[in-house]
Amino acid sequence: MIRDIPVYGDLILSPMAGFSDLPYRLICREYGSAMSYTEFVSADGILYENERTFQMLAYDPTERPVTFQIFGNDETLLEEAARRIEPLGPDIIDINMGCSVKKVSGRGAGAGLLRDPAKIGRIFARLTKALSAPVTGKIRLGWDEDSLNYLEVARIMEDNGASLLAVHGRTKAQAYQGVANWDAIAEIKQAVTIPVIGNGDVSCVADIARIKQHTGCDAVMIARAAIGNPWIFQRRDIHEVTLAQKARLIQRHLELMLDFYGPDRGLILFRKHIVKYVRGLAHMAKVKQQLITCTQPEEFIALMNAYEAEAAERGRTEPAPQPRLIRPAYCVEAV
Repeated sequence: MIRDIPVYGDLILSPMAGFSDLPYRLICREYGSAMSYTEFVSADGILYENERTFQMLAYDPTERPVTFQIFGNDETLLEEAARRIEPLGPDIIDINMGCSVKKVSGRGAGAGLLRDPAKIGRIFARLTKALSAPVTGKIRLGWDEDSLNYLEVARIMEDNGASLLAVHGRTKAQAYQGVANWDAIAEIKQAVTIPVIGNGDVSCVADIARIKQHTGCDAVMIARAAIGNPWIFQRRDIHEVTLAQKARLIQRHLELMLDFYGPDRGLILFRKHIVKYVRGLAHMAKVKQQLITCTQPEEFIALMNAYEAEAAERGRTEPAPQPRLIRPAYCVEAV
């Protein structure tokens, strides 16, 4: 429960700039992601009524509960932006305190807020008083290893009305390098009474059980491992997915992108997804280059259909490979 909002499931697609847009969120929800987070949007973009900003806040009713994630470094502007978007009907409004990108964190927004826990307290106090929707937050462990203030921040958030806390088990300085600190997530879970979502180093299905057992977190947020592999929300690793299943989903995802963004921009934006979907497929190098340079959706679909047909023909003429277990190199089994 996020205050009075039930969440049915324990796996959630992480908010990722450029990836967790409406088309991909719809797919991940269909595959089992339990709630939706929008890409993070700036308070300034909301207040300036930027068209692209509001497009990122578009959602489908089937996504509920849906969370709008916003960022900024000014508590007054964050409150005004949250008031401005609440009539759009989000179930939850989330404050991003985890973005490590310099142009965000360097000006005191995103992970930059972790340097000022008192400001975090004021932001949550103001927003929880001003809004009827629950207010939540996503954090990192601190700015760097010398300022690991995650317990202080977690307690301040709870004391000032936060209804949920998501935590990426790395510092701002780490970005996405090194190993996520699951011990710290466990500490946070023990220190607060609100729900805690764990995030970081969940690369395969086995990792889901591992992070839940290790931290006691209420749910697991999956980011990079979900790109090109929404089947992870069905608790299926990518080696368990057939080429036919990939091909069908690629076409569906492309159709959703074209519908949402239009034929030109939709196809261009889909290129970053296709390179993830086809990663590891045999005889794909030349076709991939054609896919990421084609300019017509019909050409894209024809290329995929031809590749699938050729793969089927190779399967009929080439000797069947010996059965073996293929595992992602980055997935660590529980010991």
